[in-house]
Amino acid sequence: MRRRITSLTVLAALVATVLFALPLGIAVWQYYHDDTKGDLERAADATALTVAPDLNSGRTPTVPALDEEDDEAGGEVGVYAPDGRLLAGRGPAVAGPVERRAAAATTDVVIDREGDEIALAVPVVSGSRVTGVVRAAMPLSQLRLRIVLTWVGMAGLAVATTGVSWLMARRSTRRLVRPMEELAAAAERLGDGDFTARSPRAGIAEIDQVGVALDTTAARIGETLERERAFSAEASHQLRTPLTGLRLQLEAALQTPGADPYEAIRAGIASADRLERTIEDLLALGRERRAPRAELDLDALLDELRQSGEALLEPRGRALRIVRQDPPTARVAAAAVRQVLGVLLDNAVTHGRGTVTVTARDAGDTLAIDVADEGPDLGEADPFAAAAGGHGIGLRLARSLAEAEGGRLRLSKPDPPTFTVLLPATD
Repeated sequence: MRRRITSLTVLAALVATVLFALPLGIAVWQYYHDDTKGDLERAADATALTVAPDLNSGRTPTVPALDEEDDEAGGEVGVYAPDGRLLAGRGPAVAGPVERRAAAATTDVVIDREGDEIALAVPVVSGSRVTGVVRAAMPLSQLRLRIVLTWVGMAGLAVATTGVSWLMARRSTRRLVRPMEELAAAAERLGDGDFTARSPRAGIAEIDQVGVALDTTAARIGETLERERAFSAEASHQLRTPLTGLRLQLEAALQTPGADPYEAIRAGIASADRLERTIEDLLALGRERRAPRAELDLDALLDELRQSGEALLEPRGRALRIVRQDPPTARVAAAAVRQVLGVLLDNAVTHGRGTVTVTARDAGDTLAIDVADEGPDLGEADPFAAAAGGHGIGLRLARSLAEAEGGRLRLSKPDPPTFTVLLPATD
Protein backbone atom coordinates (compact mmCIF):
# COMPACT_ATOMS: atom_id res chain seq x y z
CA MET A 1 0.00 0.00 0.00
CA ARG A 2 2.84 2.38 0.80
CA ARG A 3 4.51 1.76 -2.55
CA ARG A 4 1.22 2.20 -4.37
CA ILE A 5 0.42 5.53 -2.71
CA THR A 6 3.98 6.79 -3.26
CA SER A 7 3.95 5.70 -6.92
CA LEU A 8 0.60 7.37 -7.56
CA THR A 9 1.77 10.59 -5.91
CA VAL A 10 5.00 10.71 -7.92
CA LEU A 11 3.11 9.87 -11.12
CA ALA A 12 0.66 12.68 -10.45
CA ALA A 13 3.57 15.06 -9.86
CA LEU A 14 5.24 13.95 -13.10
CA VAL A 15 2.04 14.37 -15.12
CA ALA A 16 1.46 17.82 -13.64
CA THR A 17 5.09 18.80 -14.32
CA VAL A 18 4.97 17.60 -17.92
CA LEU A 19 1.66 19.32 -18.60
CA PHE A 20 3.08 22.51 -17.17
CA ALA A 21 6.55 22.19 -18.72
CA LEU A 22 5.47 21.65 -22.37
CA PRO A 23 3.73 25.01 -22.85
CA LEU A 24 6.32 26.68 -20.65
CA GLY A 25 9.13 25.28 -22.84
CA ILE A 26 7.42 26.60 -25.95
CA ALA A 27 6.97 29.95 -24.24
CA VAL A 28 10.69 30.01 -23.37
CA TRP A 29 11.61 29.29 -26.99
CA GLN A 30 9.35 32.07 -28.21
CA TYR A 31 10.61 34.48 -25.53
CA TYR A 32 14.28 34.07 -26.43
CA HIS A 33 13.53 34.48 -30.14
CA ASP A 34 11.59 37.66 -29.45
CA ASP A 35 14.29 38.87 -27.05
CA THR A 36 17.02 38.22 -29.61
CA LYS A 37 15.03 40.05 -32.26
CA GLY A 38 14.56 42.99 -29.91
CA ASP A 39 18.29 43.12 -29.12
CA LEU A 40 19.23 43.02 -32.80
CA GLU A 41 16.64 45.62 -33.67
CA ARG A 42 17.87 47.98 -30.96
CA ALA A 43 21.47 47.56 -32.08
CA ALA A 44 20.54 48.12 -35.76
CA ASP A 45 18.39 51.16 -35.03
CA ALA A 46 21.05 52.75 -32.84
CA THR A 47 23.70 52.21 -35.53
CA ALA A 48 21.38 53.50 -38.27
CA LEU A 49 20.84 56.76 -36.39
CA THR A 50 24.61 57.16 -35.94
CA VAL A 51 25.67 56.46 -39.55
CA ALA A 52 22.75 58.14 -41.32
CA PRO A 53 24.44 61.60 -41.62
CA ASP A 54 27.61 60.05 -43.13
CA LEU A 55 25.66 57.86 -45.58
CA ASN A 56 23.44 60.74 -46.67
CA SER A 57 26.50 62.96 -47.35
CA GLY A 58 28.47 60.19 -49.12
CA ARG A 59 31.11 59.78 -46.42
CA THR A 60 32.38 56.47 -45.06
CA PRO A 61 30.47 55.78 -41.81
CA THR A 62 31.97 54.83 -38.48
CA VAL A 63 30.16 51.99 -36.65
CA PRO A 64 29.97 52.42 -32.86
CA ALA A 65 31.14 49.57 -30.65
CA LEU A 66 28.58 47.07 -29.42
CA ASP A 67 27.58 46.70 -25.82
CA GLU A 68 29.84 44.40 -23.85
CA GLU A 69 27.03 41.87 -23.40
CA ASP A 70 26.18 41.77 -27.11
CA ASP A 71 29.88 41.60 -28.01
CA GLU A 72 30.46 38.66 -25.68
CA ALA A 73 27.43 36.92 -27.18
CA GLY A 74 29.12 37.05 -30.61
CA GLY A 75 26.95 39.77 -32.08
CA GLU A 76 28.12 41.85 -35.04
CA VAL A 77 26.89 45.01 -36.80
CA GLY A 78 27.78 46.07 -40.34
CA VAL A 79 26.86 48.91 -42.69
CA TYR A 80 26.26 48.10 -46.37
CA ALA A 81 25.92 50.22 -49.43
CA PRO A 82 22.74 49.90 -51.53
CA ASP A 83 24.72 47.79 -54.05
CA GLY A 84 25.64 45.26 -51.30
CA ARG A 85 29.22 46.28 -50.44
CA LEU A 86 30.33 46.22 -46.78
CA LEU A 87 31.21 49.80 -45.89
CA ALA A 88 32.00 49.49 -42.16
CA GLY A 89 31.60 47.18 -39.19
CA ARG A 90 31.62 43.42 -39.17
CA GLY A 91 29.72 41.05 -41.41
CA PRO A 92 29.94 39.27 -44.79
CA ALA A 93 31.85 41.15 -47.47
CA VAL A 94 28.86 40.96 -49.78
CA ALA A 95 25.34 41.59 -48.62
CA GLY A 96 23.12 38.57 -48.28
CA PRO A 97 19.42 38.15 -49.03
CA VAL A 98 18.37 39.86 -45.81
CA GLU A 99 20.34 43.01 -46.66
CA ARG A 100 19.14 42.99 -50.26
CA ARG A 101 15.52 42.72 -49.15
CA ALA A 102 16.05 45.59 -46.75
CA ALA A 103 17.71 47.71 -49.49
CA ALA A 104 14.70 47.15 -51.70
CA ALA A 105 12.31 48.32 -48.94
CA THR A 106 11.82 51.73 -47.46
CA THR A 107 10.40 51.19 -43.93
CA ASP A 108 10.37 47.45 -43.22
CA VAL A 109 12.66 45.62 -40.80
CA VAL A 110 13.83 42.34 -42.30
CA ILE A 111 14.90 39.44 -40.06
CA ASP A 112 15.77 35.94 -41.19
CA ARG A 113 18.31 33.18 -40.87
CA GLU A 114 21.56 33.47 -42.78
CA GLY A 115 23.74 30.41 -42.54
CA ASP A 116 24.52 29.85 -38.84
CA GLU A 117 23.36 33.31 -37.86
CA ILE A 118 20.11 35.13 -37.32
CA ALA A 119 20.33 38.48 -39.12
CA LEU A 120 18.24 41.64 -38.99
CA ALA A 121 18.55 44.51 -41.48
CA VAL A 122 17.08 48.01 -41.48
CA PRO A 123 17.40 50.48 -44.37
CA VAL A 124 18.87 53.97 -43.95
CA VAL A 125 16.65 56.33 -45.94
CA SER A 126 17.17 59.88 -47.12
CA GLY A 127 13.88 61.12 -48.47
CA SER A 128 12.73 58.41 -50.87
CA ARG A 129 16.26 57.14 -51.52
CA VAL A 130 17.94 54.25 -49.66
CA THR A 131 21.44 55.36 -48.85
CA GLY A 132 22.51 52.21 -46.99
CA VAL A 133 21.57 49.17 -44.95
CA VAL A 134 22.52 48.38 -41.35
CA ARG A 135 22.85 44.67 -40.57
CA ALA A 136 22.88 43.21 -37.01
CA ALA A 137 23.45 39.49 -36.53
CA MET A 138 23.96 36.94 -33.76
CA PRO A 139 25.04 33.27 -33.97
CA LEU A 140 22.20 30.78 -33.77
CA SER A 141 24.34 28.66 -31.46
CA GLN A 142 24.21 31.42 -28.86
CA LEU A 143 20.41 31.55 -29.12
CA ARG A 144 20.15 27.78 -28.88
CA LEU A 145 22.51 27.76 -25.89
CA ARG A 146 20.31 30.19 -24.00
CA ILE A 147 17.21 28.15 -24.78
CA VAL A 148 18.85 24.84 -23.90
CA LEU A 149 20.29 26.16 -20.64
CA THR A 150 16.86 27.40 -19.63
CA TRP A 151 15.31 24.06 -20.58
CA VAL A 152 17.97 22.24 -18.56
CA GLY A 153 17.20 24.47 -15.57
CA MET A 154 13.52 23.71 -15.98
CA ALA A 155 14.27 20.00 -16.19
CA GLY A 156 16.41 20.20 -13.06
CA LEU A 157 13.63 22.04 -11.29
CA ALA A 158 11.16 19.37 -12.45
CA VAL A 159 13.46 16.62 -11.11
CA ALA A 160 13.81 18.47 -7.82
CA THR A 161 10.05 18.95 -7.65
CA THR A 162 9.50 15.26 -8.33
CA GLY A 163 12.05 14.36 -5.65
CA VAL A 164 10.33 16.62 -3.14
CA SER A 165 7.01 15.07 -4.12
CA TRP A 166 8.50 11.61 -3.53
CA LEU A 167 9.79 12.62 -0.09
CA MET A 168 6.49 14.21 0.85
CA ALA A 169 4.63 11.17 -0.47
CA ARG A 170 6.77 8.86 1.69
CA ARG A 171 6.15 10.99 4.75
CA SER A 172 2.43 11.31 4.08
CA THR A 173 2.18 7.61 3.27
CA ARG A 174 3.89 6.73 6.53
CA ARG A 175 1.48 9.00 8.40
CA LEU A 176 -1.50 7.43 6.62
CA VAL A 177 -0.44 3.78 6.51
CA ARG A 178 0.98 3.42 10.03
CA PRO A 179 -2.39 4.14 11.71
CA MET A 180 -4.04 1.68 9.32
CA GLU A 181 -1.46 -0.96 10.21
CA GLU A 182 -1.97 -0.29 13.92
CA LEU A 183 -5.72 -0.45 13.35
CA ALA A 184 -5.32 -3.79 11.57
CA ALA A 185 -3.15 -5.07 14.45
CA ALA A 186 -5.81 -4.02 16.97
CA ALA A 187 -8.49 -5.74 14.89
CA GLU A 188 -6.33 -8.88 14.74
CA ARG A 189 -5.90 -8.84 18.53
CA LEU A 190 -9.65 -8.41 18.86
CA GLY A 191 -10.16 -11.40 16.57
CA ASP A 192 -7.79 -13.42 18.74
CA GLY A 193 -9.98 -12.75 21.77
CA ASP A 194 -8.15 -9.81 23.36
CA PHE A 195 -11.10 -7.48 23.97
CA THR A 196 -8.86 -5.00 25.80
CA ALA A 197 -7.20 -4.12 22.48
CA ARG A 198 -7.52 -0.43 21.65
CA SER A 199 -6.40 1.40 18.53
CA PRO A 200 -4.19 4.50 18.91
CA ARG A 201 -5.37 7.85 17.61
CA ALA A 202 -3.71 9.12 14.44
CA GLY A 203 -5.04 12.66 14.33
CA ILE A 204 -6.85 11.87 11.06
CA ALA A 205 -10.60 12.23 11.49
CA GLU A 206 -11.63 9.37 9.19
CA ILE A 207 -9.12 6.86 10.61
CA ASP A 208 -9.87 7.94 14.18
CA GLN A 209 -13.57 7.43 13.50
CA VAL A 210 -12.88 3.85 12.46
CA GLY A 211 -10.68 3.40 15.56
CA VAL A 212 -13.42 4.72 17.85
CA ALA A 213 -15.94 2.36 16.25
CA LEU A 214 -13.54 -0.57 16.68
CA ASP A 215 -12.85 0.34 20.32
CA THR A 216 -16.58 0.63 21.01
CA THR A 217 -17.19 -2.75 19.40
CA ALA A 218 -14.36 -4.34 21.41
CA ALA A 219 -15.74 -2.86 24.64
CA ARG A 220 -19.24 -4.08 23.88
CA ILE A 221 -18.06 -7.57 22.96
CA GLY A 222 -15.92 -7.71 26.10
CA GLU A 223 -18.81 -6.59 28.28
CA THR A 224 -21.18 -9.04 26.62
CA LEU A 225 -18.73 -11.90 27.03
CA GLU A 226 -18.08 -10.94 30.64
CA ARG A 227 -21.80 -10.87 31.34
CA GLU A 228 -22.25 -14.24 29.66
CA ARG A 229 -19.42 -15.74 31.67
CA ALA A 230 -20.78 -14.29 34.89
CA PHE A 231 -24.28 -15.48 34.08
CA SER A 232 -22.98 -18.97 33.25
CA ALA A 233 -21.31 -19.12 36.66
CA GLU A 234 -24.45 -17.79 38.33
CA ALA A 235 -26.71 -20.20 36.44
CA SER A 236 -24.58 -23.21 37.34
CA HIS A 237 -24.71 -22.09 40.97
CA GLN A 238 -28.49 -21.80 40.81
CA LEU A 239 -28.93 -25.28 39.34
CA ARG A 240 -27.11 -26.86 42.27
CA THR A 241 -29.96 -26.10 44.71
CA PRO A 242 -32.72 -28.20 43.05
CA LEU A 243 -30.19 -30.88 42.14
CA THR A 244 -29.08 -31.05 45.75
CA GLY A 245 -32.70 -31.38 46.89
CA LEU A 246 -33.35 -34.17 44.41
CA ARG A 247 -30.20 -35.98 45.46
CA LEU A 248 -31.06 -35.69 49.15
CA GLN A 249 -34.57 -37.04 48.55
CA LEU A 250 -33.24 -40.02 46.62
CA GLU A 251 -30.58 -40.72 49.25
CA ALA A 252 -33.21 -40.53 52.00
CA ALA A 253 -35.39 -43.03 50.12
CA LEU A 254 -32.43 -45.42 49.76
CA GLN A 255 -31.60 -45.14 53.45
CA THR A 256 -35.21 -45.97 54.41
CA PRO A 257 -35.99 -49.37 52.85
CA GLY A 258 -39.44 -49.58 54.41
CA ALA A 259 -40.59 -46.24 53.04
CA ASP A 260 -43.15 -45.99 50.28
CA PRO A 261 -41.17 -45.85 46.99
CA TYR A 262 -44.01 -44.09 45.25
CA GLU A 263 -43.73 -41.24 47.71
CA ALA A 264 -40.03 -40.93 46.92
CA ILE A 265 -40.81 -41.03 43.20
CA ARG A 266 -43.45 -38.33 43.56
CA ALA A 267 -41.03 -36.20 45.57
CA GLY A 268 -38.34 -36.76 42.94
CA ILE A 269 -40.74 -35.74 40.16
CA ALA A 270 -41.63 -32.61 42.11
CA SER A 271 -37.94 -31.80 42.51
CA ALA A 272 -37.43 -32.44 38.81
CA ASP A 273 -40.27 -30.03 38.07
CA ARG A 274 -38.64 -27.40 40.27
CA LEU A 275 -35.35 -28.00 38.45
CA GLU A 276 -37.11 -27.55 35.11
CA ARG A 277 -38.73 -24.37 36.41
CA THR A 278 -35.34 -23.08 37.50
CA ILE A 279 -33.89 -23.77 34.05
CA GLU A 280 -36.81 -21.96 32.39
CA ASP A 281 -36.38 -19.00 34.72
CA LEU A 282 -32.65 -18.80 34.04
CA LEU A 283 -33.18 -18.98 30.28
CA ALA A 284 -35.82 -16.24 30.45
CA LEU A 285 -33.62 -14.05 32.62
CA GLY A 286 -30.58 -14.77 30.48
CA ARG A 287 -32.38 -13.76 27.27
CA GLU A 288 -34.03 -10.62 28.58
CA ARG A 289 -32.46 -9.88 31.96
CA ARG A 290 -35.97 -8.68 32.73
CA ALA A 291 -38.81 -11.17 32.64
CA PRO A 292 -42.38 -9.98 31.97
CA ARG A 293 -43.89 -8.30 35.01
CA ALA A 294 -47.28 -9.22 36.43
CA GLU A 295 -48.96 -9.20 39.81
CA LEU A 296 -46.96 -11.53 41.99
CA ASP A 297 -48.81 -14.64 43.23
CA LEU A 298 -47.08 -14.63 46.59
CA ASP A 299 -49.00 -17.65 47.97
CA ALA A 300 -47.96 -19.87 45.06
CA LEU A 301 -44.39 -18.60 45.31
CA LEU A 302 -44.14 -19.32 49.03
CA ASP A 303 -45.68 -22.74 48.52
CA GLU A 304 -43.00 -23.58 45.94
CA LEU A 305 -40.40 -22.28 48.37
CA ARG A 306 -41.81 -24.50 51.12
CA GLN A 307 -41.55 -27.60 48.94
CA SER A 308 -37.98 -26.77 47.93
CA GLY A 309 -36.99 -25.96 51.51
CA GLU A 310 -38.44 -29.15 52.93
CA ALA A 311 -36.61 -31.19 50.30
CA LEU A 312 -33.34 -29.58 51.33
CA LEU A 313 -33.79 -29.25 55.09
CA GLU A 314 -35.61 -32.39 56.19
CA PRO A 315 -32.73 -34.78 55.25
CA ARG A 316 -30.50 -32.59 57.45
CA GLY A 317 -32.93 -32.64 60.35
CA ARG A 318 -33.80 -29.01 60.00
CA ALA A 319 -37.13 -27.24 59.54
CA LEU A 320 -38.62 -24.48 57.43
CA ARG A 321 -41.15 -21.98 58.78
CA ILE A 322 -43.09 -19.58 56.56
CA VAL A 323 -44.86 -16.60 58.13
CA ARG A 324 -47.31 -14.21 56.41
CA GLN A 325 -47.85 -10.84 58.09
CA ASP A 326 -50.44 -9.25 55.83
CA PRO A 327 -48.01 -8.72 52.93
CA PRO A 328 -49.05 -6.27 50.16
CA THR A 329 -49.20 -7.19 46.50
CA ALA A 330 -46.36 -6.37 44.12
CA ARG A 331 -46.07 -6.22 40.36
CA VAL A 332 -42.74 -7.85 39.57
CA ALA A 333 -41.36 -10.75 37.52
CA ALA A 334 -42.14 -13.99 39.35
CA ALA A 335 -39.09 -15.71 37.80
CA ALA A 336 -36.73 -13.11 39.25
CA VAL A 337 -38.27 -13.23 42.75
CA ARG A 338 -38.29 -17.03 42.65
CA GLN A 339 -34.58 -17.10 41.89
CA VAL A 340 -33.79 -14.51 44.57
CA LEU A 341 -35.61 -16.55 47.24
CA GLY A 342 -33.99 -19.72 45.92
CA VAL A 343 -30.55 -18.16 46.40
CA LEU A 344 -31.38 -17.05 49.95
CA LEU A 345 -32.79 -20.47 50.82
CA ASP A 346 -29.73 -22.24 49.45
CA ASN A 347 -27.50 -19.83 51.38
CA ALA A 348 -29.39 -20.57 54.60
CA VAL A 349 -29.19 -24.33 53.99
CA THR A 350 -25.50 -24.32 53.08
CA HIS A 351 -24.08 -21.77 55.51
CA GLY A 352 -26.76 -21.52 58.19
CA ARG A 353 -28.06 -23.64 61.09
CA GLY A 354 -31.31 -24.59 62.72
CA THR A 355 -34.72 -23.52 61.51
CA VAL A 356 -35.02 -21.34 58.44
CA THR A 357 -37.76 -18.70 58.75
CA VAL A 358 -39.27 -16.94 55.75
CA THR A 359 -41.43 -13.93 56.63
CA ALA A 360 -43.52 -11.99 54.10
CA ARG A 361 -44.61 -8.68 55.58
CA ASP A 362 -45.72 -5.13 54.87
CA ALA A 363 -42.85 -2.62 55.16
CA GLY A 364 -44.79 0.51 54.25
CA ASP A 365 -45.61 0.59 50.51
CA THR A 366 -43.05 -2.16 50.16
CA LEU A 367 -43.26 -5.94 50.13
CA ALA A 368 -40.52 -7.27 52.39
CA ILE A 369 -39.52 -10.94 52.48
CA ASP A 370 -37.08 -11.93 55.23
CA VAL A 371 -35.06 -15.15 55.11
CA ALA A 372 -33.40 -15.89 58.47
CA ASP A 373 -31.65 -18.87 60.04
CA GLU A 374 -29.98 -19.65 63.36
CA GLY A 375 -26.43 -19.56 62.04
CA PRO A 376 -23.43 -17.76 63.55
CA ASP A 377 -23.06 -13.98 63.61
CA LEU A 378 -21.80 -12.66 60.25
CA GLY A 379 -20.17 -9.69 61.94
CA GLU A 380 -18.89 -7.00 59.57
CA ALA A 381 -18.10 -9.39 56.72
CA ASP A 382 -19.63 -8.57 53.35
CA PRO A 383 -21.68 -11.63 52.34
CA PHE A 384 -21.99 -10.30 48.77
CA ALA A 385 -18.22 -10.29 48.21
CA ALA A 386 -16.75 -13.12 46.16
CA ALA A 387 -14.77 -15.60 48.21
CA ALA A 388 -12.82 -18.77 47.57
CA GLY A 389 -14.94 -21.70 46.49
CA GLY A 390 -17.54 -19.54 44.74
CA HIS A 391 -19.27 -18.23 47.88
CA GLY A 392 -21.06 -14.98 47.19
CA ILE A 393 -21.83 -15.70 43.51
CA GLY A 394 -25.48 -16.53 44.21
CA LEU A 395 -25.98 -13.54 46.50
CA ARG A 396 -24.59 -11.18 43.87
CA LEU A 397 -26.95 -12.68 41.30
CA ALA A 398 -29.89 -12.33 43.72
CA ARG A 399 -29.03 -8.69 44.41
CA SER A 400 -28.76 -7.85 40.69
CA LEU A 401 -32.11 -9.55 39.99
CA ALA A 402 -33.80 -7.67 42.83
CA GLU A 403 -32.39 -4.35 41.62
CA ALA A 404 -33.55 -5.12 38.09
CA GLU A 405 -37.11 -5.33 39.46
CA GLY A 406 -36.77 -1.97 41.18
CA GLY A 407 -36.15 -3.54 44.58
CA ARG A 408 -33.25 -4.18 46.93
CA LEU A 409 -31.57 -7.08 48.70
CA ARG A 410 -29.62 -6.42 51.85
CA LEU A 411 -28.35 -8.05 55.01
CA SER A 412 -30.84 -6.61 57.51
CA LYS A 413 -29.39 -8.43 60.57
CA PRO A 414 -25.99 -10.09 60.97
CA ASP A 415 -27.13 -12.01 64.08
CA PRO A 416 -29.12 -14.07 63.49
CA PRO A 417 -28.26 -13.86 59.76
CA THR A 418 -31.30 -12.28 58.08
CA PHE A 419 -31.50 -11.25 54.43
CA THR A 420 -34.39 -9.04 53.34
CA VAL A 421 -35.81 -8.60 49.85
CA LEU A 422 -37.63 -5.30 49.38
CA LEU A 423 -39.99 -5.05 46.40
CA PRO A 424 -42.17 -2.05 45.45
CA ALA A 425 -45.80 -2.73 46.36
CA THR A 426 -48.63 -2.19 43.87
CA ASP A 427 -50.41 1.17 44.26
